[in-house]
Amino acid sequence: MTASSHSVALPPGIPALRVAPMPADANFHGDIFGGWIMSQVDIAGSVPASRRARGRIATVAVNSFVFKEPVLIGDVVSFYATIQKVGRTSITVAVEVYAQRNPQRDPYEEITVKVTEASLTYVAVGPDRKPRELPPE
Repeated sequence: MTASSHSVALPPGIPALRVAPMPADANFHGDIFGGWIMSQVDIAGSVPASRRARGRIATVAVNSFVFKEPVLIGDVVSFYATIQKVGRTSITVAVEVYAQRNPQRDPYEEITVKVTEASLTYVAVGPDRKPRELPPE
């Protein structure tokens, strides 16, 4: 944990995705690759988007992506995804990522840190993989 970080509470609700990265997902320093985190964020963001679209979606934009803290081997990483905006065919989802870790100085103390924030846009697509209108809510 860096000097600027402090333990926070997980957001209320159920995460869209929860995963523990493996050593194969890390560089030789033990930090998880940013690309691995990005792919998990895309999966997490697609959960509420595909439910809202009631079918197939495609990622069309990564609007923003900020890495705040490293993710480490042994962390349990939770991805919370919230729909921010719905258009005619598109859905914008905000994803917040938290890591729960046990620091080496006290293995009984769990620390939770916010590690990533992102915004992604998905578009609903039909069987022809062309954009389609979203169904009414």
